[in-house]
Amino acid sequence: MVSPGILLVDKPAGLTSHDVVARTRRALGTRKVGHAGTLDPMATGLLVIGVEGATRLLTYIVGADKTYEATIRLGQTTGTDDADGDILTRAPESAWASVTPERVSAGVSALTGAISQVPSSVSAIKVDGRRAYDRVRAGEEVVLAPRDVTVSRFDVIDRRIGDGFMDLDVVVDCSSGTYIRSLARDLGIDLGVGGHLTALRRTRVGDFDVADAADIDDLAEAELLTPAAAAARVLDPLQVSTADARDLRHGKRLAGRADRLSGSLAAAIDEDGVLVGVVEKRGADLKSAMNMPEISR
Repeated sequence: MVSPGILLVDKPAGLTSHDVVARTRRALGTRKVGHAGTLDPMATGLLVIGVEGATRLLTYIVGADKTYEATIRLGQTTGTDDADGDILTRAPESAWASVTPERVSAGVSALTGAISQVPSSVSAIKVDGRRAYDRVRAGEEVVLAPRDVTVSRFDVIDRRIGDGFMDLDVVVDCSSGTYIRSLARDLGIDLGVGGHLTALRRTRVGDFDVADAADIDDLAEAELLTPAAAAARVLDPLQVSTADARDLRHGKRLAGRADRLSGSLAAAIDEDGVLVGVVEKRGADLKSAMNMPEISR
C-alpha cells in the first residue's frame, strides 16, 4: 500500500497539471492523487502533489503565496496573453519612443502591492459551471470579473531588445490567484505597446521549493514528505498527547485549549510524529477541522 504524503514535482513544459497527476498515479500505483494549484502547459516548475490521505492537506496548501520567474514580451499581444496564442497585434515603431527604462519601472511599480486584476479570459476559472477557456474555444466572448490580489515583489532582472519587441525577465512574489499572464498584458497596455508571456516557471509554493522537486521521469523513486512534515511547513505544529489524538480522531473537543493556538489553525501531531489532522479554535476549545485517515503502525 502506498503511504500518504506530499510529492514535489518539477513539471516540464508541454504537460498539463492533470498529465502530471496521471503519471503520478501510474508511477505510485494509486488513484488517490491530486494537486495544489494548476500550471498551464507552457509553464514549468513546482507542482505540489498530494498522495492518498495527504490529498486532504491540499486545501491548506493551495492558498499559499507563490514565486514565479517569467519573461514578458513587450510589443506584441496574443489571444491567450502568452506564447501559446496567435499574435494579434504588433506595436508600431512610433510607439516605442515612450518606452523608457523609467516608464517600464513606473509600470511595474503600478502593478506591485495590492492590486485589482482581471484574469485572462482563457483561464481555468469557471463561469456558470464551465471553464472560461472552454467558452473562449467555443467562440464565446468571456470577460471575467476583477479580483483583488497582492504582488509583493515584481523585479525586472534583465531586459533584451529584439526586432520590434522588448523582453523583460522578471521575478514575481504574489498571493494565490494572481495571474502572471495578466501582469504581462496589463504592463503592455500601460506602456502602449502590448505584452504577453513567453516563459513562466513557478519556483516556490509557500515553504515548498522547486529545488527539492523530483523530475517527471523519477516519480516512482521520489521521496514523499510525510503528512506531518508537509503540514508543519504550512501550519503551526501543535504537539498532542496520545489521549488528545484519540479524542480528536473521535470528533471530541479539547476543552479549554484554544489558548495553545497563536493563529486560527494548527497541525496536530501525536507523540509518534503522525499527523492527526488540522485543528481550529471553537470558543475556548479546540476541535478538528480536518482529520487524517488513521494508518496502521
